Amino acid sequence: MRVALAGAGAFGEKHLDGLKNIDGVTVTSLVGRELEPTKAVAQKYGIGHVTTDLHETLSRDDVDAVILCTPTQMHAAQAIACMDAGKHVEVEIPLADSWDDAQAVLAKQRETGLVCMVGHTRRFNPSHQFVHNRIQAGEFNVQQMDVQTYFFRRKNINAKGQPRSWTDHLLWHHAAHTVDLFAYQAGKIVEAHAMQGPIHADLGIAMDMSIQLKSETGAICTLSLSFNNDGPLGTFFRYIGDSATYIARYDDLVNGKEEPIDLAGVAVSNNGIELQDREFISAIREGREPNSSVAQVFDCYRVLGELEQQLG
Repeated sequence: MRVALAGAGAFGEKHLDGLKNIDGVTVTSLVGRELEPTKAVAQKYGIGHVTTDLHETLSRDDVDAVILCTPTQMHAAQAIACMDAGKHVEVEIPLADSWDDAQAVLAKQRETGLVCMVGHTRRFNPSHQFVHNRIQAGEFNVQQMDVQTYFFRRKNINAKGQPRSWTDHLLWHHAAHTVDLFAYQAGKIVEAHAMQGPIHADLGIAMDMSIQLKSETGAICTLSLSFNNDGPLGTFFRYIGDSATYIARYDDLVNGKEEPIDLAGVAVSNNGIELQDREFISAIREGREPNSSVAQVFDCYRVLGELEQQLG
């Protein structure tokens, strides 16, 4: 499997670290915004072709599939361009930053029949897989999810603290993780409400947000998001259920008493990004729809679109 990666930033390197653990996968092309830093990443990972032009990569015969780790605002158009070029595509979360664009990507996937997968990593973290397996077995039902997504990010910087060219968004990016995960674990979302705090004078986005969700099963979710939090950073999930309480912190899981839960055997890796990429590659090889396909996560973007209208 010959893969190209677009977006040689902090998250792109996480995918490159995961891909090197998958048998039979070769990264043949790397696309970045600036040539010299992209060359440095390519040299680090032994990638032969480097460019700043995605279309140059899409024209190559040695590219079967593309992983997009580019700015959010580019995702929908680039995913469509990949499929127009006959390439399978994995789009990092979010699929799009508008409901209209999300619909356009799904339409293109249905037209081409290619694998189009979205990087909803929480579906793949072993911590959330453990909970999902218990739900599927009828051993646990979500009553409430309480989620905190907290960062300290008052400038346009990436996960490495480096300047970047685009502005992140609490609703279309960070809330997408939880909106999709809640539906994945508790059923279709039937009610959604949102409030946001003041708009940042320079970034032009809300720095704090609160979202409330209800699923068809009656389960509820409360999501708090902030770019103003100068404290423990990341996303923390508390599952309150009918038979247990779980707290998930990325790939780790504890019970309500903070006792660690052994996740050995849940998946072949404890790295959610690697597991996500493994699913993408496997779905292409097996000619099947992947978990977290554009069709499976599509309803998440309906909910985000509705929330955006509420926020005005």
